[in-house]
Amino acid sequence: MTKRLFVQSICLAAMTVSAISQTGNKKDSLLKGLVTAKEDTAKIRLLLNIEKLYSSKNYDSFYYYLDQANTLAKKLKTEKFDFFINAGFSEYFYYQNDYKNAVKHALHSRDVAEKENDLKLLAKSYNNLAAVYNHFGNKKEAINCILKSLDLSERTKDSISFPVRHLTASATYYNLEQFDKAIIHARKAVEYGKHFANSFAIAMGLNNLAASYSQLNILDSAISIGKKQLDFAKKEADADNINNALINLCYDNFKNGNIREVAFYSNELKKISVTQQDKKNTPELNVSYALNFMAQENYINAKIQLDSAIQIANKDGNADALRNAYQTYSIFYYLQGKIKAGETYTFKYDSLVRATNLKELNFYTEELETKYDVEKKVSQIKLQQVELKQKSILNYLLAGAAFCAILIGLLGYKSYKNKQKLQQAKINELETEKQLTATEAVLKGEEQERTRLAKDLHDGLGGMLSGIKYSFQNMKENLILTPDNARAFERSIDMLDSSIKEMRRVAHNMMPETLVKYGLDTALKEFCNEIDRSGIICASYQSLGMDNALFEQTVAVTIYRVVQELVNNVVKHAAAKNVLVQAQLTEQGKLLTITVEDDGKGFDTDELTQAKGIGWNNIQNRVEFLNGNLDIRSTVNNGTSVLIEISI
Repeated sequence: MTKRLFVQSICLAAMTVSAISQTGNKKDSLLKGLVTAKEDTAKIRLLLNIEKLYSSKNYDSFYYYLDQANTLAKKLKTEKFDFFINAGFSEYFYYQNDYKNAVKHALHSRDVAEKENDLKLLAKSYNNLAAVYNHFGNKKEAINCILKSLDLSERTKDSISFPVRHLTASATYYNLEQFDKAIIHARKAVEYGKHFANSFAIAMGLNNLAASYSQLNILDSAISIGKKQLDFAKKEADADNINNALINLCYDNFKNGNIREVAFYSNELKKISVTQQDKKNTPELNVSYALNFMAQENYINAKIQLDSAIQIANKDGNADALRNAYQTYSIFYYLQGKIKAGETYTFKYDSLVRATNLKELNFYTEELETKYDVEKKVSQIKLQQVELKQKSILNYLLAGAAFCAILIGLLGYKSYKNKQKLQQAKINELETEKQLTATEAVLKGEEQERTRLAKDLHDGLGGMLSGIKYSFQNMKENLILTPDNARAFERSIDMLDSSIKEMRRVAHNMMPETLVKYGLDTALKEFCNEIDRSGIICASYQSLGMDNALFEQTVAVTIYRVVQELVNNVVKHAAAKNVLVQAQLTEQGKLLTITVEDDGKGFDTDELTQAKGIGWNNIQNRVEFLNGNLDIRSTVNNGTSVLIEISI
């Protein structure tokens, strides 16, 4: 069972300009001082101190005072606070889950520290970058940054920063699943935290220690350290860490078979959850309660808690909590001997893990693309500088009239060649547009014909068949039939009913009304539900960011046909028990990702090159029409996964 690592904004505690007491009286005093403050650098420092009071608590106020400080700094044309302003913006976007802006401002603060040659600030900036990369799953960059931060802190003998540095390192190694190293740095975080009275480092260091021992299945140590974390959090009146420790103690005691302890810590959670304002850990609370019920073999109430956890996690888009709920649900069924149901949730858990890994890969790819764009711009600037230098040299050489004539000739020849290239490029572009237009016309014509046929079947033939049925029923009332003839008459009416249902099914398949009325997300969900209700195969559908998505009808119909063809192929050829359809639209609404996975017999993908059927060709043609990318992964006896990426 996965144990949560409750790592909060580790680095972001290091971003304050000066030490500030976050009491209500201090806040009131600072706000009163702001009213009479002059428009100078002292006011900038005051605004930065105020915004830290709202950090991770009131994001709107946090951003408001930070933006005021930034505006005033620009007005006064001072760069004195650039490091802290950019570090603050990085922290804000960190909490808003805005990867691009969080990284951009963290990198800017690093550049400021390098420019000022301030090694202590540089150590802080690398620590902040490590936390940002950790948060968004870029593990490679995270470990590089935290190692640089530790090295700089040791070189500058900035020992007061050691607790936070080692805390970030422990979280980074934990995410890399190097739990032995995570334990080493978590112990150092606790040790230095005690030396410098850093309660945050002590509490989170104990948390990371317990989590790492749990992952190594050294449960007695995990439970013992979890109790220390709980006692320390209660002493410090740290509500978040009390909650974290209790949840982890429920998990570890359940894994260790300590039924009474599970019940005890579960009841403790219920007591504090009544007064808890922050509901972000509600799914984890539900899972903890479910573990208690499972330990008592009270599976009815356990199921209620797990269903609630999944519902809330889906609503909040909390992938970590959803993974944990799926994994706990599989254990829930295995404990009851329901292997098939348990395997279904194991499959959902594995699919969500793969989706999360894909998201992390997208973050990393996005950063590489950003670096490439920056390097490209630098190269362009260098190229422009070279061109300017060449032009300067040519100006001197143009003094000779003879050379001018030769140069003009050369330039004319180059111009002629460039025009030829431009004309050829335009011809190629027109040919490509012509092919796309032809493909679009074919697909639109096909869907229009399907729509017309579906309407004719439903309204024309359907009406006629219903009229015939009505006439037969009226005739029955006026006829005297023998028992045999009466039974034959009833069979005829039943056959007519079956024909009407089959005709409506065919019409629906040709152009689903759900797609036209309610959109792609609802249509895909209904299609998977119909497959699942048929009993032929267990079909599931998951979507992220698709709730309010709007697509052109041609695009929506084409995507629907692709998914329909892929699922039908699974039913016909895969001999699978489960099929999962996932649709994810990025927050910017620019990339649609479709995944269709099954646990069937799989096949050698090289066979697709010799495939004679039109089904796979139809799928490829439709994806190419949408300018999408298609990737299929399959091996014999290991199922099949098809990934489609379409820029919207």
